[in-house]
Amino acid sequence: MFQFTRRQFLSSSLAAGAFVVSGTKSSGTVLGANERLRVGIAGLNGRGGSHVNAFLASPGVEIAYLIDPDTRVFARHLSRIEKQQGRAPICVQDVRKALDDKNLDILSIATPNHWHSLMAIWACQAGKDVYVEKPLSHNVKEGRILVETARKYQRIVQHGTQNRASRAWAHLRAVVESGKLGRLLISRGLCYKLRPSIGFKQPSPAPKELDFNLWLGPAPEQPHHANLVHYNWHWFWDFGNGDIGNQGVHQMDIARWMIPGATLPIAVFSLGGRFGYKDQGQTPNTQIAVFDFGPNQPLLIFEVRGLPTRPFHGQTVGNILHFEAGIVAGTKFYPADSNKEAPLPAVPVPPRDSHDIFANFLACVRSRKVQDLHADALEGHYSSALCHFANISYRLGHDMSPEMFRAQLRDDPALQETLDRMEEHLKQNKIVLSDLCYRIGRRLKIDPNTETIVGDAEANQLLFRQYRPPFVVPDRVT
Repeated sequence: MFQFTRRQFLSSSLAAGAFVVSGTKSSGTVLGANERLRVGIAGLNGRGGSHVNAFLASPGVEIAYLIDPDTRVFARHLSRIEKQQGRAPICVQDVRKALDDKNLDILSIATPNHWHSLMAIWACQAGKDVYVEKPLSHNVKEGRILVETARKYQRIVQHGTQNRASRAWAHLRAVVESGKLGRLLISRGLCYKLRPSIGFKQPSPAPKELDFNLWLGPAPEQPHHANLVHYNWHWFWDFGNGDIGNQGVHQMDIARWMIPGATLPIAVFSLGGRFGYKDQGQTPNTQIAVFDFGPNQPLLIFEVRGLPTRPFHGQTVGNILHFEAGIVAGTKFYPADSNKEAPLPAVPVPPRDSHDIFANFLACVRSRKVQDLHADALEGHYSSALCHFANISYRLGHDMSPEMFRAQLRDDPALQETLDRMEEHLKQNKIVLSDLCYRIGRRLKIDPNTETIVGDAEANQLLFRQYRPPFVVPDRVT
């Protein structure tokens, strides 16, 4: 058997059954500044390595557990952690082993998306505070259940949209509120990130080091194939949310943040497709989503491009704000009456305790002040839900030729301009539009108060999912 640590290794599998809830020493108390916090990190590929780095660099923190259903990933972190903190973490495949430790204070989650909410809910129930990567949820309703669970158990839950800690974006939000650039007309997010074909992988036995049942968790039972573990799960609906819910949720969060008071929209429409190659992926590599927040509110427009593309106003993965007075691309202002960059207006920016999202989280774990979180679970829920609503529109759409869609397009200058640029982008990739069909999404009417889709039972079914026992998100907090 693989030696996970040079010390004791706990058994990796738990029998299906009741999950034992135990408290932590931090439950309901304010910790002293020097009291050691014990952290378990779940998911050790990609962003999980950043979690390891962040907590190793944090005074008064011990990485007590490494958690991953694939035992091959432990070795890359173990020796460094043991050398730096003087003690090796315990390595387990099943998060429930770690959560049953009453001395564990924090669970930090960097797993695939389909595990985010369930793992965070379990952690809150077990009295742990949570740092959970984006998106907060795999679907709308489980995100709301997580928020309510965090409140019920008085847990600190930070969402991994780290731009919320940025002074530059906080300054830009203050500029919007000041009105010094006139009204904000469109808040635009871009995810122009190259995503080549993933090809096709046939079902195959899972590697012996991987507990594939645990990896599947709440997702439907299905065969293992090599396009799932460790990254390409993003492009399959059972596990990921496409790039709008992967890289894109960062820019979606900024775009929504820039619209004062914006939570959920009243209407959503999305279109796109998986263009330029044929492969096993299910999610679009080209997508436009339009969000209507109501009368006199800016539109939020989001664009995904996975094929080679030119920047828009110098941005590829970024944000563009269209004001009456001009455009802010990234954090650079270009007045409408000039092609030259001009300084942003000077406005007061609320002070921030930290510009590091992990440091802010740990400070709030110690103080128990949810209101001081830069990216509270509720904010993560709203921004993640925008990605989910766009995908619901797309998934329930119908195929239509570009020519036919243009013939039916309403008088919508903002969508028209975005579509023009998308089609030019496709042509630059030698794609013949007459050979394509777009997936034209269903126009969804949203009730922000109930977080449901008005008059559409089929769409509402996609707000939640059927969970595979025992990996079940409850349909309400009890």
